[in-house]
Amino acid sequence: MSTSTYGGFFEASDLTDAEVDEIEARFVPVADDLRRLGTLAIGSEVGDDEVSRAREHLAAAADLLGRKCRETPSGVQHNATGRSWQWGNAVIGRRNPVAPPMTVERHADGSTSAALFLGNGYEGPPTMVHGGVSALLLDHLMGVTASSMKKLTMTGTLQLRYTRPLPLGDVWLAGRIVSDTGRKVTVTAEIGGADGAAVEAEGLFIVPSWSVAPDGDR
Repeated sequence: MSTSTYGGFFEASDLTDAEVDEIEARFVPVADDLRRLGTLAIGSEVGDDEVSRAREHLAAAADLLGRKCRETPSGVQHNATGRSWQWGNAVIGRRNPVAPPMTVERHADGSTSAALFLGNGYEGPPTMVHGGVSALLLDHLMGVTASSMKKLTMTGTLQLRYTRPLPLGDVWLAGRIVSDTGRKVTVTAEIGGADGAAVEAEGLFIVPSWSVAPDGDR
Protein backbone atom coordinates (compact mmCIF):
# COMPACT_ATOMS: atom_id res chain seq x y z
CA MET A 1 0.00 0.00 0.00
CA SER A 2 1.38 3.41 -0.91
CA THR A 3 0.17 6.95 -1.53
CA SER A 4 1.69 9.43 -3.96
CA THR A 5 2.81 12.95 -3.08
CA TYR A 6 4.49 15.80 -5.00
CA GLY A 7 2.74 15.00 -8.27
CA GLY A 8 3.52 11.28 -8.12
CA PHE A 9 7.30 11.65 -7.72
CA PHE A 10 7.28 10.42 -4.13
CA GLU A 11 5.39 7.58 -2.50
CA ALA A 12 4.61 6.98 1.14
CA SER A 13 5.16 3.27 1.72
CA ASP A 14 3.96 1.04 4.54
CA LEU A 15 7.11 -1.08 4.34
CA THR A 16 9.06 -1.30 7.59
CA ASP A 17 12.84 -0.81 7.69
CA ALA A 18 13.25 -4.56 8.17
CA GLU A 19 11.15 -5.26 5.07
CA VAL A 20 13.16 -2.76 3.02
CA ASP A 21 16.36 -4.46 4.19
CA GLU A 22 14.91 -7.84 3.20
CA ILE A 23 13.98 -6.65 -0.30
CA GLU A 24 17.38 -5.05 -0.85
CA ALA A 25 19.14 -8.20 0.36
CA ARG A 26 17.16 -10.14 -2.24
CA PHE A 27 17.52 -7.88 -5.27
CA VAL A 28 20.68 -5.76 -4.89
CA PRO A 29 22.87 -8.84 -5.60
CA VAL A 30 20.91 -9.29 -8.85
CA ALA A 31 21.86 -5.76 -9.90
CA ASP A 32 25.48 -6.50 -8.95
CA ASP A 33 25.39 -9.63 -11.11
CA LEU A 34 23.99 -7.66 -14.04
CA ARG A 35 26.71 -5.00 -13.70
CA ARG A 36 29.29 -7.79 -13.95
CA LEU A 37 27.46 -9.24 -16.96
CA GLY A 38 27.55 -5.83 -18.60
CA THR A 39 31.34 -5.76 -18.27
CA LEU A 40 31.57 -9.30 -19.64
CA ALA A 41 29.29 -8.44 -22.58
CA ILE A 42 31.81 -5.76 -23.54
CA GLY A 43 34.99 -7.76 -23.04
CA SER A 44 34.16 -11.45 -23.47
CA GLU A 45 35.85 -13.28 -26.36
CA VAL A 46 34.19 -16.71 -26.05
CA GLY A 47 32.74 -18.56 -29.04
CA ASP A 48 29.24 -19.04 -30.43
CA ASP A 49 28.46 -22.07 -28.26
CA GLU A 50 29.26 -20.30 -24.98
CA VAL A 51 27.31 -17.21 -26.02
CA SER A 52 24.30 -19.31 -27.04
CA ARG A 53 24.29 -21.17 -23.72
CA ALA A 54 24.72 -17.93 -21.79
CA ARG A 55 21.73 -16.40 -23.57
CA GLU A 56 19.60 -19.42 -22.65
CA HIS A 57 20.45 -18.84 -19.00
CA LEU A 58 19.68 -15.13 -19.33
CA ALA A 59 16.32 -15.86 -20.96
CA ALA A 60 15.47 -18.23 -18.11
CA ALA A 61 16.46 -15.58 -15.55
CA ALA A 62 14.34 -12.96 -17.33
CA ASP A 63 11.37 -15.33 -17.27
CA LEU A 64 11.75 -15.94 -13.52
CA LEU A 65 12.18 -12.27 -12.60
CA GLY A 66 9.36 -11.20 -14.89
CA ARG A 67 6.72 -13.38 -13.26
CA LYS A 68 5.84 -10.51 -10.94
CA CYS A 69 7.21 -7.14 -11.96
CA ARG A 70 6.29 -3.50 -11.43
CA GLU A 71 6.10 -1.76 -14.81
CA THR A 72 5.92 1.84 -13.61
CA PRO A 73 8.96 3.89 -12.51
CA SER A 74 10.02 3.17 -8.93
CA GLY A 75 10.25 6.85 -7.97
CA VAL A 76 11.28 7.83 -4.45
CA GLN A 77 9.62 5.95 -1.63
CA HIS A 78 9.67 6.70 2.09
CA ASN A 79 8.22 5.03 5.16
CA ALA A 80 6.99 6.03 8.59
CA THR A 81 10.50 6.09 10.11
CA GLY A 82 11.70 8.66 7.54
CA ARG A 83 13.79 6.17 5.57
CA SER A 84 13.74 6.75 1.82
CA TRP A 85 14.91 4.72 -1.14
CA GLN A 86 15.15 5.23 -4.90
CA TRP A 87 15.93 1.84 -6.37
CA GLY A 88 15.55 2.86 -10.01
CA ASN A 89 17.68 6.01 -10.01
CA ALA A 90 20.28 6.01 -12.82
CA VAL A 91 23.03 7.23 -10.46
CA ILE A 92 22.29 5.88 -6.99
CA GLY A 93 19.73 3.13 -7.65
CA ARG A 94 20.96 0.05 -5.81
CA ARG A 95 18.63 -2.16 -7.86
CA ASN A 96 19.50 -0.45 -11.16
CA PRO A 97 22.39 -2.19 -12.98
CA VAL A 98 22.94 0.98 -15.06
CA ALA A 99 23.88 2.92 -11.91
CA PRO A 100 27.54 2.63 -10.73
CA PRO A 101 25.97 3.08 -8.04
CA MET A 102 27.15 6.28 -6.34
CA THR A 103 26.73 7.09 -2.64
CA VAL A 104 26.67 10.79 -1.77
CA GLU A 105 28.17 11.82 1.56
CA ARG A 106 26.74 14.95 3.21
CA HIS A 107 28.97 17.00 5.52
CA ALA A 108 28.23 19.33 8.45
CA ASP A 109 29.14 22.45 6.44
CA GLY A 110 26.58 21.61 3.76
CA SER A 111 29.12 20.32 1.24
CA THR A 112 28.92 16.88 -0.37
CA SER A 113 31.34 14.33 -1.75
CA ALA A 114 31.40 10.91 -3.38
CA ALA A 115 33.94 8.31 -4.42
CA LEU A 116 33.22 5.49 -6.84
CA PHE A 117 34.64 3.23 -9.54
CA LEU A 118 33.68 3.70 -13.19
CA GLY A 119 34.52 0.64 -15.25
CA ASN A 120 34.48 -0.10 -18.97
CA GLY A 121 30.72 0.31 -19.25
CA TYR A 122 31.09 4.09 -18.81
CA GLU A 123 33.66 4.63 -21.56
CA GLY A 124 33.45 7.53 -24.00
CA PRO A 125 36.80 8.43 -25.61
CA PRO A 126 39.08 5.37 -25.45
CA THR A 127 40.01 4.56 -21.82
CA MET A 128 38.18 7.71 -20.63
CA VAL A 129 34.85 8.34 -18.91
CA HIS A 130 32.10 9.53 -21.25
CA GLY A 131 31.51 13.26 -20.79
CA GLY A 132 27.78 12.66 -20.46
CA VAL A 133 28.38 10.26 -17.58
CA SER A 134 30.38 12.94 -15.77
CA ALA A 135 27.49 15.36 -16.32
CA LEU A 136 25.00 12.80 -15.01
CA LEU A 137 26.96 12.19 -11.82
CA LEU A 138 27.56 15.89 -11.23
CA ASP A 139 23.90 16.75 -11.78
CA HIS A 140 22.83 14.24 -9.15
CA LEU A 141 25.43 15.22 -6.57
CA MET A 142 24.62 18.90 -7.06
CA GLY A 143 20.91 18.24 -6.67
CA VAL A 144 21.53 16.50 -3.36
CA THR A 145 23.74 19.41 -2.31
CA ALA A 146 21.08 21.98 -3.22
CA SER A 147 18.29 20.16 -1.40
CA SER A 148 20.31 19.71 1.81
CA MET A 149 17.76 16.94 2.44
CA LYS A 150 15.39 19.71 3.58
CA LYS A 151 13.55 20.69 0.40
CA LEU A 152 12.79 19.44 -3.08
CA THR A 153 14.99 21.00 -5.77
CA MET A 154 15.17 20.39 -9.51
CA THR A 155 17.84 21.36 -12.01
CA GLY A 156 17.23 24.74 -13.64
CA THR A 157 20.53 25.25 -15.46
CA LEU A 158 23.77 23.29 -15.49
CA GLN A 159 27.02 24.67 -16.95
CA LEU A 160 30.01 22.38 -17.42
CA ARG A 161 33.67 23.09 -18.18
CA TYR A 162 35.71 20.09 -19.27
CA THR A 163 39.30 20.81 -18.28
CA ARG A 164 40.94 17.43 -18.95
CA PRO A 165 39.99 13.85 -19.87
CA LEU A 166 38.84 11.70 -16.96
CA PRO A 167 40.35 8.18 -16.98
CA LEU A 168 38.16 5.19 -16.21
CA GLY A 169 38.65 3.81 -12.71
CA ASP A 170 38.45 5.51 -9.33
CA VAL A 171 36.83 8.95 -9.45
CA TRP A 172 35.74 11.49 -6.85
CA LEU A 173 33.18 14.29 -6.74
CA ALA A 174 32.78 17.32 -4.48
CA GLY A 175 29.98 19.89 -4.28
CA ARG A 176 29.15 23.00 -2.28
CA ILE A 177 26.39 25.64 -2.04
CA VAL A 178 27.37 29.10 -3.29
CA SER A 179 24.07 30.85 -2.57
CA ASP A 180 20.63 29.93 -1.27
CA THR A 181 17.71 32.34 -1.55
CA GLY A 182 15.09 29.77 -0.55
CA ARG A 183 13.59 28.98 -3.96
CA LYS A 184 16.86 29.26 -5.89
CA VAL A 185 20.08 27.49 -4.90
CA THR A 186 23.40 27.86 -6.75
CA VAL A 187 25.85 24.97 -6.46
CA THR A 188 29.38 24.37 -7.76
CA ALA A 189 31.02 20.96 -8.08
CA GLU A 190 33.88 19.01 -9.63
CA ILE A 191 34.53 15.47 -10.74
CA GLY A 192 38.07 14.16 -11.10
CA GLY A 193 40.57 11.37 -10.67
CA ALA A 194 44.11 10.90 -9.49
CA ASP A 195 45.33 13.79 -11.67
CA GLY A 196 42.86 16.29 -10.23
CA ALA A 197 39.57 17.80 -11.35
CA ALA A 198 38.48 16.95 -14.89
CA VAL A 199 35.07 18.66 -15.08
CA GLU A 200 33.92 21.78 -13.24
CA ALA A 201 30.23 22.56 -12.93
CA GLU A 202 27.92 25.33 -11.77
CA GLY A 203 24.19 24.85 -11.52
CA LEU A 204 21.04 26.67 -10.52
CA PHE A 205 18.52 24.49 -8.71
CA ILE A 206 14.91 25.52 -8.26
CA VAL A 207 12.33 24.62 -5.64
CA PRO A 208 9.20 23.92 -7.78
CA SER A 209 6.21 26.07 -6.93
CA TRP A 210 3.96 23.01 -6.74
CA SER A 211 6.10 21.61 -3.90
CA VAL A 212 5.55 24.67 -1.70
CA ALA A 213 2.40 24.85 0.42
CA PRO A 214 0.50 28.16 0.58
CA ASP A 215 1.90 28.81 4.09
CA GLY A 216 5.45 28.22 2.85
CA ASP A 217 5.83 24.70 4.26
CA ARG A 218 7.13 22.00 1.92
